[in-house]
Amino acid sequence: MAVGTAIFDDLEAEYDRLDAILAGLDEAAWMTASAAPGWTVCDVVLHLALTEEQVLHTINDPAPAERNPLDGTTDQHVDRDVVANRTAPDAVYPRWQAACRASVPALRGADPDRPIAWAAWPLKPATLATTRIAEHWAHALDITEPLAIPFPDTDRLRHIAWLGHGTLPYAFGRLGEDAPPVRCELTAPDGVTVWTFGPEDAPSRITGPAGAFCRVGAQRLKPEDSGLVASGPHAQAALRVLRNYAA
Repeated sequence: MAVGTAIFDDLEAEYDRLDAILAGLDEAAWMTASAAPGWTVCDVVLHLALTEEQVLHTINDPAPAERNPLDGTTDQHVDRDVVANRTAPDAVYPRWQAACRASVPALRGADPDRPIAWAAWPLKPATLATTRIAEHWAHALDITEPLAIPFPDTDRLRHIAWLGHGTLPYAFGRLGEDAPPVRCELTAPDGVTVWTFGPEDAPSRITGPAGAFCRVGAQRLKPEDSGLVASGPHAQAALRVLRNYAA
């Protein structure tokens, strides 16, 4: 799915959509509590700016950064980064804009076959761009939902669904388990198109709206509240471990 240049166009489109939302926020909205626990809307955008800057850093310096395991989990690490860099919206917003404007050309220009150091394992530029779509989409939910701003699903969710399904081996591996074959048949936002992932003859199957599948993978929706139908011996387990990211 994450092949060719279209993924970079879609990443840019996701940035542009969030930028249009952020441009309309007043000071009170920026300082509103987001749906990300402990973070304001400003903190969420700061986190996105910091991670976009990390994209640039890792493209320019491909040596993976060493992290002391005593530093804690990835969530704890990123929270410390936000706290250490916390500042006013009029500094955070242009910082995020500048990082996004720089990261897309950097990803487009990177060697498409050379993996780039990232999170749990190195990723090729197209796949890294896919993770950036997933992260910006998930955090845009954290921003728009508390502010009651419309944020309709788009066909770009297909990238995120592909990522969630493709990350199942990693998710099961975190539990010390082998990933079983799982077929996903997900209805696109147009309500008609069906996106499929996984072997057609897989004994386990997940069906339902792609938006719900992606929200479960982003940890923004519980499987039991998603309306997704899980059938077969391992589909329920796949929904429990589903994640659109590796951390």
